[in-house]
Amino acid sequence: MKDRRSAEASGRRGERIAGWWLRLRGWRILDRRVRTPAGEVDIVARKGNLIAFVEVKSRATDAELDFAIDERRLARVAAAAEVLMPRYAGPSDDIRVDVILLAPGRPPRHIENAWIG
Repeated sequence: MKDRRSAEASGRRGERIAGWWLRLRGWRILDRRVRTPAGEVDIVARKGNLIAFVEVKSRATDAELDFAIDERRLARVAAAAEVLMPRYAGPSDDIRVDVILLAPGRPPRHIENAWIG
């Protein structure tokens, strides 16, 4: 149980860091931890007419980040994003799925357009 709580706390901390990092780059955070029947989106952000549905992954080392995200997980985020699009995006908005990878002592790694389905 302790490991689960520790992982949950680490995930929330990573999402806060990713949110601040996005804001510093001109993004506006529209929502966090949005759950749908298709899955969850960690962060929904807007920059101009671009809406990003962002998956955030934190790992203890930079090397572990290479295995933090896979096609199955991205597909779930993309499916959730599709459910959420009417809530956040207008007809002229562009949509994409991004990933932000975090490891201690390293700058966030932002992978834009991580899912092309």
